Amino acid sequence: MNRNILITLITSFCFLLIFTLTRNFVTPGIDQAGPLKIGFAYDGDESIPYTNNFMRVQNTLREQFGDKIEIIVRSNIPVDQVDEVLEELVNLKCSIIFTSSYSQAIITKEIAQKYPEVQFCQACGDNALEEPVLKNYHTFMGEIYQGRYISGIAAGLKLKELIEKKIITEDEAVLGYVGAYPYSEIISGYTAFLLGARSIVPGATMKVMYTYTWGSFSEEKKCAEHLIDEGCVIISQHSDTTGTAVACEKNFNRNVFHIGCNQSMLSIAPMTSLISTRINWSPYVTGAVKAVLEKKKIESVVKGHVHGTDISGGLDSGWVQILEINPISAAEGTVEAINEAVQSLKKGNVNVFKGDYIGVNPFDEEDTYSLKKGFKENADLSYPAFCYVLKDVITIEE
Repeated sequence: MNRNILITLITSFCFLLIFTLTRNFVTPGIDQAGPLKIGFAYDGDESIPYTNNFMRVQNTLREQFGDKIEIIVRSNIPVDQVDEVLEELVNLKCSIIFTSSYSQAIITKEIAQKYPEVQFCQACGDNALEEPVLKNYHTFMGEIYQGRYISGIAAGLKLKELIEKKIITEDEAVLGYVGAYPYSEIISGYTAFLLGARSIVPGATMKVMYTYTWGSFSEEKKCAEHLIDEGCVIISQHSDTTGTAVACEKNFNRNVFHIGCNQSMLSIAPMTSLISTRINWSPYVTGAVKAVLEKKKIESVVKGHVHGTDISGGLDSGWVQILEINPISAAEGTVEAINEAVQSLKKGNVNVFKGDYIGVNPFDEEDTYSLKKGFKENADLSYPAFCYVLKDVITIEE
C-alpha cells in the first residue's frame, strides 16, 4: 500500500513538473487553440496620414501570417480613455498590443506592468529604459531624421534652381516648417531637414511654426499660409494632416512648394509637392509578431539598432523610406542626388548633425550645444534626442 502511494506521489509530481515547464515555455497570453490575437490602439484613424501610415502594416501582417493571427483595432482613442481600451484588448485575449502615439506611452507602460503576460509595443515612446524596466514593454521608432535630411536635399536643389532662374534671390532662400510641438522629435527632424538643404544652398534659413496639436487640418493650413506670407518658398511639416500640402497647392502661383511626411502628397498637391518621407513600421511590427508566434524575445528577432527593450532602424534596414519624387516640380538631378545621399547614409558616411552651428535649448537658453563636435542621433534610444534650435539660421514664429 505504501509502495502504491509512493508511486502515485512520484507520478503526480512528474506530471506537475512537466505541466509547469510546459506552461513556462509557452509565451504567456497566447490562446494555443486559436490564432494569435494582435491589438492596435490608435489616437487617429485612416483619414490621418500618420495613422494611415501605421495601418498599412495590418495588411502586411495578414499577407504574411494569414490565419495564424487575428487583428483587433481600436481608433480615435482620446488620451483619457487609453487605459480603458488597453484593458479591453487584454480582456479580448490579445497577446501583443501596439500603441502608436507618444501621448499613450505613460499609461501603456502602467498597463503593461499590470499584465506581464502580454507584450506591449509603444511607437514613438521614450520610457522603456526608465525604471521600472519591464520585459513586456517595448518602444520603437524609425530614425526619421535620415528621411528629413534627404528631403532637405530635395528642397535645397529646388532652392538652387529657383535662384539660378532668378525667381528668388539667395537672400530669399527661406524654408518653412509646420511642427506639432517643440518636442525633440520635431526639433531633430526640422534641424536635419534644414541641414540637408544647406548642404546644397549654404545660405538657406528656416522659419518654424508650432500648431500645438497633432491633428488639426485648419491649424496646420493656417500656419503654412502664414509662413508663405512671411516669404517661405518651400514648406515642410511634422504634423499629421494634409493641411500644409493644401496650403502650398493653393499658393502655386506664388512659386511655393511642399515636402511631406507619412504619405506621398502627390495626390493632394500635384503641382507643388516635391517629395515625402515616412517611417515604415512593417519591419518592427511583423518582426515583433513573428517573435511572439515563435516564443522568442522581440529584440532578438527584429532587425535594427537595439537598446535593451527599445529598438530603432534607418534607411539601411528599411525602417525609413523616401517616397515618390514629383517629376513635374522637383529640380533636375534630384533623383541622382538623393540616391547618392541615401547610399552615403546607409554606409554611415554622413554625420547629419555636424557643422559650424550653435544650438540653443528652447527650454533653457543657458544650455547650448556646438555642432562642431557633431551629435549622433538615436545613439542610445529610438526616440530622437537632439533638442537644440540652431542660432541665427532657424527662427521660431509665434
